[in-house]
Amino acid sequence: MRDDNCIFCKIAAGEIPSATLYEDDDFRVILDLGPASKGHALILPKEHYRNLFDLDDENYIYETKGLQAYSEYQLAHEQEILKPGSGFALVKALLKLNESSKKRRVEVLIMSRNSADTSLRIFTSIAHYGLDITRAVLSGGGPLTGYLKAFGVDLFLSANEEDVRSALAAGFAAGRIYTNAIEGYDPLQDIAQIRIAFDGDAVLFSDASEQIFQKDGLEAFAEHEKACARQVLPEGPFAQFLKTIAALQKEFEGHAPIRTALVTARNAPAHERVIRTLRAWDVRIDEAFFLGGITKREVLKAFGAHIFFDDQSSHTTPASSVVPSAQVVYGDVK
Repeated sequence: MRDDNCIFCKIAAGEIPSATLYEDDDFRVILDLGPASKGHALILPKEHYRNLFDLDDENYIYETKGLQAYSEYQLAHEQEILKPGSGFALVKALLKLNESSKKRRVEVLIMSRNSADTSLRIFTSIAHYGLDITRAVLSGGGPLTGYLKAFGVDLFLSANEEDVRSALAAGFAAGRIYTNAIEGYDPLQDIAQIRIAFDGDAVLFSDASEQIFQKDGLEAFAEHEKACARQVLPEGPFAQFLKTIAALQKEFEGHAPIRTALVTARNAPAHERVIRTLRAWDVRIDEAFFLGGITKREVLKAFGAHIFFDDQSSHTTPASSVVPSAQVVYGDVK
């Protein structure tokens, strides 16, 4: 099913004009408006993928007709296997980390505001794909944030901005995951090494420095960061999550199954404070990109991110066409 709020779904449906190179029942191939090279094209699936499973039909019923209609639909279709969504490959790869260890490193928790009647269909689909997921919170319309601490959640992903804002306000790493079509994305792919990319300010670090940039401009920001180069940056909403990943990386000898990247609009001299902060946290970042205003989209594509976290939609929206992306709706973001 398409998503009426997804620009890529509208392009694939022909509602937004584009230079179409090829089209069939499943895909539309268009010229990219921001090409990385001459002739660069985007392949847009006509199906819209959402999170772990594609539940767009079901979510549409829930949002337009309510919980009762949603429950009835799920009961009538509970033997039908759900299609994988945009987060499926990442979840599958994270769960595989448990196979190489005597102790369980990763737990995936299904959280939904919808009816408990969804559980049979969801868990049937989980079993069908061989995913080792055993826990779920099905709140029947109630808020979810209160259960994050109870289950020891390190990262919360949702397409619902209200739930994400609530989780961030409660002190959890959380992101509003994009559900649009991703160029060349195969939800059933096997991931040999999980690649996670982070923005810096308002994600790993607090937004204090970014507020200086927003208020006083780039020159004032650069001077402030140069003067504070030896002062550790305050932690942002994803600092603890990065530290958790770093601790997990240290448990593996040789080839770590997770690789991280910092992809920030900062450049010299503002880079020094970032490097010294990560050193003070005793955290290893495998790759760092100080872009100084260059678009993040192509860097993320080259890195091969399986998830990218940024607070600015001006970065996450274009990135979401090539890699799974989540906006950290932290404070008054745009």
